[in-house]
Amino acid sequence: MAKRGGYAGGMPGNMSNLMKQAQKMQRQMEVSQKELEEKEFTAASGGGAVEVTITGKREIKKVTLAPEAVDPEDIEMLEDMIAAAVNEAIRMVDEENMAAMSKFTGGMNMGGGFPF
Repeated sequence: MAKRGGYAGGMPGNMSNLMKQAQKMQRQMEVSQKELEEKEFTAASGGGAVEVTITGKREIKKVTLAPEAVDPEDIEMLEDMIAAAVNEAIRMVDEENMAAMSKFTGGMNMGGGFPF
């Protein structure tokens, strides 16, 4: 009769299953990350006068400026609108990434800090 749960030349049954589950979860996370990286996120500011599109890798793909946003007398306003749109697009990527990862972590805080 075979022994259960011992080290008969390999890992115990539960440990082996745990490792398989961890590997499966890692593959799913990699697929999810790749899908996120391929997505595009668009954010606008200034009532739509500035629009920025970035990828899930946080690379800027496109910046669109409405003609009325370009005022040579107020370059600072345009700079602020571009910064606001870029920051909003980055926030969108981060939010999507957190939502995707929470599927795998069960909502645990995985941000490097302690949840207490």
